[in-house]
Amino acid sequence: MPYPRGHGEQVRSRIVESARRLFNRNGFESVSVYSIMEQAGLTRGAFYAYFKNKSDLYAEVLGCFFTDPNWKSRWEGVDVDLASPHAGPQIVRAYLSRQHYEDVENSCPMVALPSDVARSDPTVKAAFETVFKAMVALVGHNVRNTTQPPEDTAMAIAGLCIGGMVVARSLNDSRFGDRLRDAAARAALMLGGWEPDAYSASSTIPQGKSPVPLKTRRIRNSKRTAARAKH
Repeated sequence: MPYPRGHGEQVRSRIVESARRLFNRNGFESVSVYSIMEQAGLTRGAFYAYFKNKSDLYAEVLGCFFTDPNWKSRWEGVDVDLASPHAGPQIVRAYLSRQHYEDVENSCPMVALPSDVARSDPTVKAAFETVFKAMVALVGHNVRNTTQPPEDTAMAIAGLCIGGMVVARSLNDSRFGDRLRDAAARAALMLGGWEPDAYSASSTIPQGKSPVPLKTRRIRNSKRTAARAKH
């Protein structure tokens, strides 16, 4: 009996999802094809009907929300609208959010796997470069800082986001890690020409809500003060 339509795509997605979680949790070298297929609920032999080897799969796993639209909803309570004119600061806040920090299995692979990529073959490095360039391009569209070419600024912002999260996760003192993520977020926002706001990377973003800019809060507070003065 033939498989139903779309069966192959579903199996491939299960393999990629299993590998992504295991790679993020344990790294590339520590994960075997057998463990990937076992977690996906598939036999080891089925792997080679979809991928040449583990490196081939690894390259596909390196996709992130910059190249996969489904990534935008992976971190609960964090919304990123890549079509928004404010996508740049949204990306910074999402990348350095507590949700991303805590959800290791659903990490952007650029955070979880950079050391593995550095030791990998050209295919894997090319995949990493594609995702990084996609992030740079998205951030670059929204950069307001004109002191240097937008792409150069966007590259620096992307580096701050990825590096900030990598180091924060490597620290034993979580409070120091929170400070690092806060500092990296503020620096990235300022570098992009976006006004740093009341957002704190150490706090969880309530679902469906966005951080209120300091400027807006000051206006609201001024109105409240004026209202009290009238009474």
